[in-house]
Amino acid sequence: MGEIVLADVRTAIEHEILSEWSAKHHPGVSIRTLDEVDFDDTDADTLLIPARVVWLPPVRRGERKVALADVIALSNPRRPPAFRQAAIRKLGPDRVRVVEGEPATVADLRVQHRERQASGTTLSAFVGLQASIAAERAELELVGTRYKVPRLVAEQITSSAGFQAGAAQLAGELGRTTSSVLQEATDKLGSFVATQSRLMRDIFTSTFSGLYERAWSVSVDLDTLGELRALNKSSSLVFLPSHRSYVDSLILASVLHQHDFPPNLVLGGENLAFWPMGPIARRAGTIFIRRKFGSDPVYKYAMRAYLAFIVDKRFNLEWYIEGGRSRTGKLRPPMLGLLAYVADAVEALDGADVMVVPTSIVYDQLPEITTMARESASGTKTPEDLKWLLGYARGQREYRGEARVRFGAPFSLREALAKAGDGRSRLDKVAFQVMDEINAATPISATSLASFALLGAEDRAYTAHEVEVILAPLLTYIAARELPGPDPALCRGAGLLTTLRELTDAGVLETFDGGPDQVWTIAPDNHAVAAYYRNGAIHHFVDRAIVELGMLAISDGDVVQGAPAPDAVASEGDGLLGPAQQEALRIRDLLKFEFFFPAKVEFLHRLGGELDLIAPDWRTTKYTQEWVHQTLLSSAGMLLARRTLQAFFDAQLVVAQCLVSTESDNPDKDVVLTECLGLGKQLSMQGVIQSKDSVSRELYDAAYQLADNRGAVHEDSADQVTLNRQRWLGEVQQLRSRLIRLAAIEAEQVAAHQMDTQVGDGK
Repeated sequence: MGEIVLADVRTAIEHEILSEWSAKHHPGVSIRTLDEVDFDDTDADTLLIPARVVWLPPVRRGERKVALADVIALSNPRRPPAFRQAAIRKLGPDRVRVVEGEPATVADLRVQHRERQASGTTLSAFVGLQASIAAERAELELVGTRYKVPRLVAEQITSSAGFQAGAAQLAGELGRTTSSVLQEATDKLGSFVATQSRLMRDIFTSTFSGLYERAWSVSVDLDTLGELRALNKSSSLVFLPSHRSYVDSLILASVLHQHDFPPNLVLGGENLAFWPMGPIARRAGTIFIRRKFGSDPVYKYAMRAYLAFIVDKRFNLEWYIEGGRSRTGKLRPPMLGLLAYVADAVEALDGADVMVVPTSIVYDQLPEITTMARESASGTKTPEDLKWLLGYARGQREYRGEARVRFGAPFSLREALAKAGDGRSRLDKVAFQVMDEINAATPISATSLASFALLGAEDRAYTAHEVEVILAPLLTYIAARELPGPDPALCRGAGLLTTLRELTDAGVLETFDGGPDQVWTIAPDNHAVAAYYRNGAIHHFVDRAIVELGMLAISDGDVVQGAPAPDAVASEGDGLLGPAQQEALRIRDLLKFEFFFPAKVEFLHRLGGELDLIAPDWRTTKYTQEWVHQTLLSSAGMLLARRTLQAFFDAQLVVAQCLVSTESDNPDKDVVLTECLGLGKQLSMQGVIQSKDSVSRELYDAAYQLADNRGAVHEDSADQVTLNRQRWLGEVQQLRSRLIRLAAIEAEQVAAHQMDTQVGDGK
């Protein structure tokens, strides 16, 4: 069997280097370039050995990496021009290497060509493509997995028989010619395929790292990261992070690069594809896509083909399942389009799978929150462009604390889809698992806990000691639940002063030190900003809040008095559930567009765990008004319902009142939300609604979705719409009255605490 070294060379120097290497490692074997091989006259048993010269950058600070200075000097150390290669070879021989790809016989390549390539693609072109891919894999072993980048992607996709057959089928469905659909799909594929290069990855990192390096120190869970790295050796990873900042992707990329992960292909919105960020980011692995493309079948087809290729070749992916940055600090509802495409690829390819990695990224301070809060109140967004980028960069010059990257439990997408069953809800179930894991992994920062405490307290100024007293029982609760809480030292003493200063620097608080004691209060008109910080941790407290409201339902007479407390889960069927459980599920339903809840059985089990902390004997006691009151009263400082849910029920009150007062049984959503902003501001000024941060278009939008879901927006019968609106308004008013009762119990707690303190001081 004959052999040929198939040389991938650009210059005479590279040909000389390969010839010397071949003489040493494959003596007697001829070395030829692709155009020097006549495959029609080549024996089928001939073994083709792909090889190329690899040029490495010089070592800088212990790492071989291209610097921005190289680009300014119009020099790419990974691809030096011919006139520099001789000098590099002489002065830096360690920078010159030869890699050898996996060999293949001409016969095997002919078979692959017939099976995988569309007609019209020559054998020579196919062999060249496969040789380049094989050499690329060998080069990857040399430079490290952090530089794994897909090459020749568009060529591989468009030349495949499957892509061209799919285009022909789509053409038939659209009533168009195959050639026109194929050309359009190829053009659109070229518009978003990331043309990655190692040079541009280095340049992108060095150019845009300044957007976060001075502002935040980055912390990461190293144990989980090690487990993911081991998992990545056998599976591709799909990172689905929470989205709070423009620098989320930069920070995650930095973490993965430092720990030798291959780079993610990042799916991002076209709004960030402006010059110079767009061209650089695209060549560094960002796939810029349209926000919406459901009405363009050819674009959808090209995107499906691209994602299927990525899944098949086991490249790591990343996108933001919320579709955009959170405007409230909570996770936004998941967008399922890209998840559906990846799921289709996994199920269509034999044995294919990806491991989904829910990812949480949170910040001690985030300066863009003020802008997002303003946008949420007005409903308008500042467009991104070069001027915006320069302004954003200037805003990152001050230290903002930590950025924390944490990972939820990874899971197999194929297994999750199988477990979710059939039907339209299967992707919703998978998406819920993602969001639930992100929430579980999201740490409670000291700034978020302090914001939670102060927003839930009386609207006045507090000394640091008073804030510490409010935070103490919350820290106790966090420890009892084993939640990922803050460093307790940042919530007391000198550490608390640091936390309060950070919130003051971020504009959340304002301070006064002209009296005997320094005091802090939420800055005027910045309650929405404080709520953003609070909402980063609020999901950890929702179950407890629902338990408290459910317990008060007993005192309201909504649950049979004196009835034994039901077991954690009586049955999966609503009809067999205990009355208290049915009440909890009703509250859950009112909040389903605000928070991510598990299935009913799991949800009720979680509530049982919360009751274990409040009253360990709840399974055997009698539910009486006195028992409920004393149980809640004894939970000094840890009643969470009002602090957790007031803003959301206040927002629902505003939307419900707007709908009840409108005469239309088919109102325009934008008109309703605009009216809600006005009514919400009015009711806030009148003191009718308790939470100033509830005046938010984002919260009104979620409440509107709930109204629509409950038949309070559109219905066949105008009378039924009216009835549904009034019924919903009544439910919201009932729950808000319970929050008022909880406030009274909290006031009773404070009075009792003050009395105990005075007795202890001998007063």
